[in-house]
Amino acid sequence: MARVHILATGGTIAGRGSSDTSSSYRPGSVMIEQLIDSVPGLAALAEVTGEQFAQMSSQDMDEVIWQGLASRINKLFDADAADGVVVTHGTDTAEETGYFLHLTVTSDRPVVLTGSMRPATSLSADGPLNLYNAVSVAADRDARNRGVMLAINDDLHSARDVTKSSTTDVQTFISPGPGLLGTARLGRIRYFRQPKRLHTSRSSFSAFAQRRLPRVDILYSHAGMQPDLVLSSVSLGVRGIVVAGVGNGNAPGPVVSALADAAKAGVIVVRATRVGSGDVERGVELDDDALGFVVADQLNPQKSRILLQLCLAHELDRNAVQEAFFQY
Repeated sequence: MARVHILATGGTIAGRGSSDTSSSYRPGSVMIEQLIDSVPGLAALAEVTGEQFAQMSSQDMDEVIWQGLASRINKLFDADAADGVVVTHGTDTAEETGYFLHLTVTSDRPVVLTGSMRPATSLSADGPLNLYNAVSVAADRDARNRGVMLAINDDLHSARDVTKSSTTDVQTFISPGPGLLGTARLGRIRYFRQPKRLHTSRSSFSAFAQRRLPRVDILYSHAGMQPDLVLSSVSLGVRGIVVAGVGNGNAPGPVVSALADAAKAGVIVVRATRVGSGDVERGVELDDDALGFVVADQLNPQKSRILLQLCLAHELDRNAVQEAFFQY
């Protein structure tokens, strides 16, 4: 029987409300032992162990916790202490934690994030079944070599592609463009595809995952955006700026000029998009070569920030950063 270790970090899946119909609740209130006990049938899926790694709302997630999770997961796999790992997590930043682990876990063994949109005490709570399905994936040998995944609401997503699309809908997670990695329902797992980009054991970033990650800001582009936002970030010593641009990663002319000046000063500028899907391509409306910009390709702004942080920790130059965005 496969050995699955659960690392609990809090979030809505561990939330406790004042009643089973209350929309207000306190995240991270239910401990891992209670989560495991709330899911009948786990023992038939795997030899399950649990660990309360953190106890927080996921809006408070940061690089220190990411680095700790990556280190803990790598140690578990290096010691052959688990065949798969499940991370319970709040949904607000699950896609960011998942992508960081996707780039920094060194093993081909499965790492599966899960969470819920309703707290543990809610009427028709979705957390127990999500945890059941996540454990089933983590215990599945066919889940190996697929990178870090998110199992939620019967769907299976690649951590690279998934994003949250609704504030309250239980079916909030989508994978624009590439689509679902598969489905996981009541322990029945079907895979539709393999991730094509580099990840986990093929990633070159695991060796740099424990370095101090440099500051990278995300600036949201909009009509009437002012360049002083760029100047402020530069004055605060950022090493990188990700622009959540309009359309194909664009911004008003004065902002583009300020970003070009920042790039000349050594700041790595990445053009991503605030649009929910699609590629940001080089040289479509802006001359990226002349301006010194990097394009995000398919990554959304929040994941672009993570990849850029790791690239900067790796001390890659601008050309190598661009290549990383095409490879990862």
